[in-house]
Amino acid sequence: MSPPRPSAFAAYLDRRVLMVLLLGFSSGLPLLLTFSTLSAWLKGEGISRTAIGVFALVGTPYALKFLWSPIIDRLPLPVLTRLMGRRRSWGLLIQTLLIAGILALGATDPVKQIWLTATLAVIVAFLSASQDIVIDAYRVEILEAEQQGPGAGAVQAGYRLAMLAAGAGALLVASAFGWFAAYATMAALLSVGMAVFLLGPEPEIKVSAATRERERRAAEYLETRPHLKGPLAKVTAWLYGAVVCPFADFMSRPGWLAVLLFVIGYKMGEAMAGAMANTLYIELGFALDEIAWVSKIFGFGATVAGTLIGGALVARLGIMRALLVFGVLQSLGNLFYVVQAMAGHNIAALALCVAAENLTAGMAGSALVAYISGLCNVAYTATQYALLSSLTAVGRTLFASASGKLADMLGWVDFFLLTTVVTLPALALLPWLIRQQGRVASESG
Repeated sequence: MSPPRPSAFAAYLDRRVLMVLLLGFSSGLPLLLTFSTLSAWLKGEGISRTAIGVFALVGTPYALKFLWSPIIDRLPLPVLTRLMGRRRSWGLLIQTLLIAGILALGATDPVKQIWLTATLAVIVAFLSASQDIVIDAYRVEILEAEQQGPGAGAVQAGYRLAMLAAGAGALLVASAFGWFAAYATMAALLSVGMAVFLLGPEPEIKVSAATRERERRAAEYLETRPHLKGPLAKVTAWLYGAVVCPFADFMSRPGWLAVLLFVIGYKMGEAMAGAMANTLYIELGFALDEIAWVSKIFGFGATVAGTLIGGALVARLGIMRALLVFGVLQSLGNLFYVVQAMAGHNIAALALCVAAENLTAGMAGSALVAYISGLCNVAYTATQYALLSSLTAVGRTLFASASGKLADMLGWVDFFLLTTVVTLPALALLPWLIRQQGRVASESG
């Protein structure tokens, strides 16, 4: 008689997976402070709907973080890297700067200092995106292959827990004590991630023989060039290994362009809807405390359930099947915004909308994180993961920035119907990607 199959949820009790949960919390805290929580602050100050939509552009660093990820991936910090290692030293430095940036943002007056508020929001987004580069690399490198699915669920659960804190928590603190107190509280909570980097281990990097050989040949070639001698040759070789090799490695894979298009489109509908969710609730007459208790706190249970169920089922369904099933459910979840728009100021409808959207988005998010993690060459984890996760941010920034204008033009019902179907092109790519993956596996086997 075969031994009983271990529970898919048992992996969440592993110490390293729990560390990933805490890092996910630290990663998720700054996002809403420059996104929906900032939107609620601006709406409460009388800023126009179109201007609030344009404010989504402050999240552009999330879409461009691959540009500076090679520096964080390969450049050692003086003294700190020698004492703590590459990942932990960068993590602590960035988090220290991020705390200062959040405090400065919370101290502004959006009515009188709208440009200063926008500038500091961009700085916070830049530092937050930089923190994500370190955390994502640390997570992928510290977990074994079989832990990537639960790790994806854990990091998403921590991320969503942080969104509860930066969403409902910030709204409740702001309602009682003002917006600076809200942002200061969120800055203090970043100490959770700092504790992991202070006390956790530095991951070991296992570089394949093929990767080492590619960089060795490049270094030898550059050193033989007449105009590249001594230090200049070494610097050029470092730049080649840090900047060129990660992208060359990724683009050498079959179907890489289709992968990029899929990653861009998979969460686009959810991002567009999320950018306008708080504005919808406020226009329907919901008070800040109602949004906090129902939209954030009630939805938290659905969110955590979605991320953990999604992470556990990735191992059972396989990543590609999970992406397809959860992607369809995620698109259907946006239909509940239509129900909310038609129901008006109705608490039961709000609870249903929040539960459906958070559950399906959490499941899809876990599958996408596991998929992206599996695509990374561990020699270039930070750079390649930053590239792929940057593309997921395109929908949240460039496309979501037009959400306010689209809502003005279409009205709430038609706008949310649009967010339901906008993900279909990405889902249509999945069957081809599944066949392509099977072909590559059969050839390598």
